[in-house]
Amino acid sequence: MEFVASALDELCITEQGKIGGRMGHRSHNNDDEYKSKNLHAERRRRQKLSERLLTLRALVPNITNMNKATIVEDAITYIHELQKTVNILKDQLFDMEASEEEAPEPKKEEIHSAEEMKKFGIQAGVNVTQIDGNKLWVKAILEKKRGGFTKLMEAMTAFGFELTDTSVTTSNGAMLVSSCVMGFYCETLEVEQTKELMLEIISSI
Repeated sequence: MEFVASALDELCITEQGKIGGRMGHRSHNNDDEYKSKNLHAERRRRQKLSERLLTLRALVPNITNMNKATIVEDAITYIHELQKTVNILKDQLFDMEASEEEAPEPKKEEIHSAEEMKKFGIQAGVNVTQIDGNKLWVKAILEKKRGGFTKLMEAMTAFGFELTDTSVTTSNGAMLVSSCVMGFYCETLEVEQTKELMLEIISSI
């Protein structure tokens, strides 16, 4: 009897070992499957992040370096610049609306300038010439007004123009402003688009 009991005990131990082995094998397979799913999920996350960074890099005109941290920093700087431009444009729009509501009478000197320009056949206008890929030479003729040159420079800067070699002359009631113009961050400027924008600017001064 003792021999039979001992044999049964050994059989039970053997069966338990087999069951434990099968369970251990299943547990190992489950761990591998879980790790594989996590690996795929991490790859998808990194791929999406890389795609978003590429999109961000395409939107920001001035990227100083291609690493992730620099792309984000340059994007933040660019957003701050855009916010400043928006605030400037808001202030200008507010001033324009306020001046339209007040509707002051034209000053005598402005009336004189307009009459003098008409007398000599001078018309307000803009001439834009391409210098190279991202540089334009702009000549603007507008009526001579007090503070007109300052308003013109402020408006051009607010619209994203970077000005160099600027000169101004006045004659016969007119003001001629010449300047080399580039877009901020070396942005390429179109001749016709720049001309239309300049005409809008001088007509609002």
